[in-house]
Amino acid sequence: MSHGNARLNVRGRLLLVERVVGDRRPVSHVAAELGVSRQCAHRWVRRFRDEGAEGLVDRSSRPHRSPRKTPADVEQRVLALRRELRVGPARLAQELELPTRTVGAILHRHRVPRLAECDPLTGVVIRASRSSGIRYERERPGELVHMDVKKLGRIPNGGGWRAHGRSEEVRGRGIGFDYVHSLVDDHSRLAYSEILTDEKGTTCAGFLLRAAAYFADHGIRRIERVMTDNAFAYRYSLADAVAQLGARQVFIRPHCPWQNGKVERLNRTLQNEWAYRQIFTSNAERSAALAPWLEHYNTRRIHSALGAPPISRLSPT
Repeated sequence: MSHGNARLNVRGRLLLVERVVGDRRPVSHVAAELGVSRQCAHRWVRRFRDEGAEGLVDRSSRPHRSPRKTPADVEQRVLALRRELRVGPARLAQELELPTRTVGAILHRHRVPRLAECDPLTGVVIRASRSSGIRYERERPGELVHMDVKKLGRIPNGGGWRAHGRSEEVRGRGIGFDYVHSLVDDHSRLAYSEILTDEKGTTCAGFLLRAAAYFADHGIRRIERVMTDNAFAYRYSLADAVAQLGARQVFIRPHCPWQNGKVERLNRTLQNEWAYRQIFTSNAERSAALAPWLEHYNTRRIHSALGAPPISRLSPT
């Protein structure tokens, strides 16, 4: 692949050589025709005469020598001091009298984890990285379901700021929030959502039982594990409902919402394709649109990870 700013690719260089060497035309004339300088044209002709057609292929721009490269012993000092002090690049640069960018590049090159991912006392990695090339998926429906709540501002009668623009009049119409509770099956991505008035423990427990009934109607007759974050309502008020299902509750690591990523992604899809897809003139109008959208999501909308709707992974009931 040619360099992003190169005027000629390999085919253009061959054309230049054919006109100069084969047709014996002046280099300056051919260079003008192809939109390159005479120096550039002479360079490609010289490479062709010295190396043949192979000389027209792109070469790496990496220098043969790097006299200013950070010595290996300095890199080891940076790594050792990082393990000892457990501080960031700015502090390490001050201690070692090195540029901060150099220290940061060394840490990145050696894949040293960020301080935010490490225990401040021991330096041991305690948090999952936000970027991961590993994707998981449970083998069967119901083996694991993800649960979460998304809070949305209610819409005043007549429409909010999305309908009328931002103004003091619209801004003063605050009428509270809707709490969209959602449950997603890890294997099939079948989803169920309800709009409720709060996110208290009894509300979450009732939603879970109704969502399990919805899943049973669509072929997921048993839920084995329920994954949630560490919200108070989930940690201290959901155990009885989970026990009624014969399931086990599991929690994500604190401050690691991406571990519950399938339902977090559903929350984003809900916002983009239902809540904010069109302008609603009342809260009731938006609420009424949720059930049809959910039916579309489960039965007709192509899920990017599956290549088919979620219902395609479930046996007909």
